[in-house]
Amino acid sequence: MTVYFLDPTHLPSNLFTLHTEALTCIRGERTLFTGLDLKVSAGEWLHIRGENGVGKTSLLRLLAGLSQPAAGNIFWNGQAIDIDSSEYHHNLLFLGHRDSLKEDLTSLENLSIVTALDGVSVSEGEILLALHRFGLRGREDLPVYCLSAGQKRRVLLARLLLRKAALWILDEPFNALDVRAVEMLSELIGAHIHSGGMAIMTSHQEIPMPNGRVVQL
Repeated sequence: MTVYFLDPTHLPSNLFTLHTEALTCIRGERTLFTGLDLKVSAGEWLHIRGENGVGKTSLLRLLAGLSQPAAGNIFWNGQAIDIDSSEYHHNLLFLGHRDSLKEDLTSLENLSIVTALDGVSVSEGEILLALHRFGLRGREDLPVYCLSAGQKRRVLLARLLLRKAALWILDEPFNALDVRAVEMLSELIGAHIHSGGMAIMTSHQEIPMPNGRVVQL
């Protein structure tokens, strides 16, 4: 299977940059955060931390273009993401903390659908190998409702092996994973960063990888 990582020999360190200016998020009558400035470039990652309810998931949804800020702007390579959203989303992979799987479909079927929606051309064999790498051998043809919470999470994370994207935005990616899966995912994210990719993550646990910065909300 081809595991898609960006080739650092063809990726200038200043090619990809995401930054925000004076970002404000309001939910209902509550201001979650205001005047937030962030910047992450190729080979770097951000760890978004804070208590429950401070706006970590809301921030990731803003960065992924799934909702609009009350004020401020988000820029990809110096251009506001709403000017050419297709170009931005071509370089983006967003994984939320909630399952987005069709319970009556199998893991294989779920990934076949989502990769098609992503516009990614992969074979059934490549999808199976991605599932096997995440410890789901023998469960590929089971309906998702038969899987544990951790196994469902692994199905979602298998997209990281199938979707070529410079920027990974991951909401609590380590939730419901056992120790082995946490180690494997950490290695996968680390390899992505090392090869010139970028990541923005929320997590309640420490993430032992270089080139990261903590953003406390």
